[in-house]
Amino acid sequence: MTEFAKIEPSYLSKDGCRLIWKGINEDEQDVVVLDKGEFDKLVEILSKDSTGRVELEDEFSNILINTDTTQFHLRDHKTLEAQTSVLRKNILEFRKIPHEPKPIKIYPKEFFPSIEIEKEDDEVRNKLLNTILSGSTNQTIDVSDLFRVMSTRRSTRNFDTSRMIEEWKVEKILAAADTAPSAGNFQGFEIFYVKNKELKKRLIEAANKQPYVNAPIVLVFCMDPARVKMNFPSEMLAKFSLQDATLAAAYSQLAASALGLSSIWIGMIDEEQIKKIIGTDLKPSSILCIGYPDHKRPPKSRRKLKDLIHVLE
Repeated sequence: MTEFAKIEPSYLSKDGCRLIWKGINEDEQDVVVLDKGEFDKLVEILSKDSTGRVELEDEFSNILINTDTTQFHLRDHKTLEAQTSVLRKNILEFRKIPHEPKPIKIYPKEFFPSIEIEKEDDEVRNKLLNTILSGSTNQTIDVSDLFRVMSTRRSTRNFDTSRMIEEWKVEKILAAADTAPSAGNFQGFEIFYVKNKELKKRLIEAANKQPYVNAPIVLVFCMDPARVKMNFPSEMLAKFSLQDATLAAAYSQLAASALGLSSIWIGMIDEEQIKKIIGTDLKPSSILCIGYPDHKRPPKSRRKLKDLIHVLE
């Protein structure tokens, strides 16, 4: 159970705000991000010591301000509550202080697998990849049944943040992305492995305020058409690059499922905001969020194959 704790400036706008609920554990928190219009409407109701309703941007969420309790009904999320008197005090104090977005610059570092091989020719790089993918671990997982992995994969929006992801699993997920097919084998994509907690919070706002973006593992897949050395128009190279990044993310998602993890694919993103957050000129294609699920869910039913497949004879 989380309890309303504080209000902070929005990371990407000086006019919005972030309402934060804290849980028992340090990493357990819920965040509601309000834009300028939503924040102003909430201020208007609270400053009049009145009751009312604020409709949020996604059209499925709202804030109900009552005399004693204010409820935040959020899409794909549990209802959050705050004492109206406490919320009013925090909101009105926050309103008096001018706020500016806090710049955070994180310089990417190279990713070094736990297995090291000194030479750097193609044969040795393939050996490293094979070692990571097929290497033995302390935990035995049967990944031979690819069809079982695919049929049991489920998107997860609630992760068990108390469980750390083993580093060998991270290495296998990243190595799986490296095995994905690509146009001309040029691999026209890059992966940004986001560990920084503040950057994860910013990514929430750049991903349509979806709170589950703040997951144990966050991978941003970006297009890099400059790597595709083929004699085609730039539009075609960009298409190849998008396909490469998409396939790599899909391979990572299946690898995560095979390793007993769950994931959620995020495609609704503000590309320009994400480029600023992770410090790149490369265009992001998707965010893949991975972790242990808070509970296992059964496979979801799909449409019948006869409705999916069109046979041309």
